[in-house]
Amino acid sequence: MQLGFNLPISGPTSGARSFARIAQAGEAMGYDYLTLTDHVVLPDLSVPGYPYSESGEFMSNTPTERHELLTATAFIAAKTSRIRLVLAVLVVPHRPAVLAAKMLSTIDVLSEGRLVIGIGAGWLKAEFDAVVTTPFAERGAVTDEYLEAFRALWTQEHARFDGRYTKFADLIFLPRPVQRPHPPIWVGGESGPSLRRAARFGDAWYPIGSNNRHLLDTLPRLAAGIARLRRLTEDAGRDPTKVSVVYRVKRYGDVVPPVASDGARRLFSGNDADIVGDLRALGDLGVTAIDVEVEGHDEAATVANMRRFKETIFARV
Repeated sequence: MQLGFNLPISGPTSGARSFARIAQAGEAMGYDYLTLTDHVVLPDLSVPGYPYSESGEFMSNTPTERHELLTATAFIAAKTSRIRLVLAVLVVPHRPAVLAAKMLSTIDVLSEGRLVIGIGAGWLKAEFDAVVTTPFAERGAVTDEYLEAFRALWTQEHARFDGRYTKFADLIFLPRPVQRPHPPIWVGGESGPSLRRAARFGDAWYPIGSNNRHLLDTLPRLAAGIARLRRLTEDAGRDPTKVSVVYRVKRYGDVVPPVASDGARRLFSGNDADIVGDLRALGDLGVTAIDVEVEGHDEAATVANMRRFKETIFARV
């Protein structure tokens, strides 16, 4: 099982020097990958609406003060040399298809093939209304079409695409990504449409366990989600073993309530031994990688959290 950590793209640790040093510390510790999140702008967050916490509030410090995802990823690519760079996740409708494909290809080339493209359709309507030109209600269809357009640009000699939301013909798209046919695509989201998207397009399904509308916070719930993914992948005409499962952990330890709404134990609740048991159980389910949020109130605390999870918990798996 691979291990990643979330590199805080907002708040007090996102200053250029701290941002780079945290990434470099994770690389030196032997983390397999780091993740970066995607919001272009956020509305007033005094009204909770975040889907991945019980309160509806963002878990990070000062979430409205944040870097643009692809610019930040390129910066971190230049400050590191080995660790993989995971977009967690790119909100696909945020950027026009051809521009996004070019930016992603550029990052993969300049990082020498270290990019992993986590993708999602997005959830925050106020942000869409400010940033995106396609309708919020059609974000799923836009995401699927843009993914097809990305593939055309990354793989065709003279790229052509005739869709509802984007069209192009006879484009020379060079340089192509280093990774062939393109960087891995990890499909985020926990809903039915997200699972179907993972089955059609994904190299991995990349859920968060704490989505209040589609909980995957216990072993039975996650096992059922993986079984559904396998069925949908087979229905899509693909080998179910070709779509791996990566699990994103927003919180762990004593801050996680011990019992879920289905009566089962909440994953990543409890003490270190409990979490080690969860990691082993996820491995038995076929989960190939997990990443954790490690943000502290400052750079030193964040690095200490990273070291503790890696050396005290993950090393025992």
